[in-house]
Amino acid sequence: MFKGWKIKAKIFARLNLIGAIALIHPATTLALPLSPGDRLEVSIPNEKYFARTYQVNQNGDIEVPFLGAVSVVGLEPIALETKLSRLLIKNNYFPADSLQLSIQILEWAPIQVSVTGELFQPGRVFINEGEEIQPNAISPESLQITGDYPTRRYLTTAIRAAGGVLPTANVRQVRLIRQGRETIIDLSGIFTGELVTDIPLIAGDRIIVPATDFQAELVRPSQITPPGMKVFVSNLTVPATSNASASITNREEGIVFPYGSRFSQAVIATNCAGGTQATNAHRHAVLVRVNRLTGETIYLDRPVEDLLRDSHNEAENPLLMPKDGVACYDSRITNTRDIFKTIGDIFAPLLKIF
Repeated sequence: MFKGWKIKAKIFARLNLIGAIALIHPATTLALPLSPGDRLEVSIPNEKYFARTYQVNQNGDIEVPFLGAVSVVGLEPIALETKLSRLLIKNNYFPADSLQLSIQILEWAPIQVSVTGELFQPGRVFINEGEEIQPNAISPESLQITGDYPTRRYLTTAIRAAGGVLPTANVRQVRLIRQGRETIIDLSGIFTGELVTDIPLIAGDRIIVPATDFQAELVRPSQITPPGMKVFVSNLTVPATSNASASITNREEGIVFPYGSRFSQAVIATNCAGGTQATNAHRHAVLVRVNRLTGETIYLDRPVEDLLRDSHNEAENPLLMPKDGVACYDSRITNTRDIFKTIGDIFAPLLKIF
């Protein structure tokens, strides 16, 4: 009898601790909630019917002998221990003072969540995907270890899987909707170095990133922004005579720039700047961009030397965005020289005839 009361006291103490922490940090989740596909092990000493390995089915249930379907989706392991213990005691399978039940997570499954709002690639994303480990590749010692640490089943992972946040994202008011309940999460600490609560996700969660004004400080590699981006570039003549000699190759969709690069940096990287000052200094560069919301194409035409010397001007030297296009045009001197060269190429055969 005393042993049974001791077990109950431990359960109530853990529940009270969770409640106390929840009052301090309401957005904090202490453990990863269960989702369809998760595998868990129920342990009961000297018991052979209920103690076994279970997998959460598509409906969010586990099939327990003599109890049928037990809904577990969204529950943390400690909450499931309490629920399953109460069901077994209520149905008279165990005396209230003798049941010792524990749950160990064996594997966290990949899940699908919805991510919308100010993101580069909003939509449904699949997170916590990993390579399947072959049974013969697991040592006997590893088979005795329970638990799994799902580093890719959290809020920041889902945002990154959706392409990362746009510069217009309100990272202080990210909305997480789960089973009809909404939580607001502040992710601004990712950019400032302050503490951030990274919420573990379950299947069916909805994440909404609201809009705000443009924020240049968000345009840099981070946990929720892309590390780099591909930009289309073109520089076909002087000072480089070909894309091959200029090291400009079309690697799938343009060349890669670090996220946070500017128009002027793309101009330098594509060999639009430098060379003979008297003939090449007065080149022009064009930035072409498609508005993601309206589909409108906009462009910015800037003299290269002005762009480099006035690169601190945000309006004249904007930050690059994925799929931007940068094209270079030669100076007037180079254009005039090539015009006369073309005329010479036309009349050269005629002069040989006469």
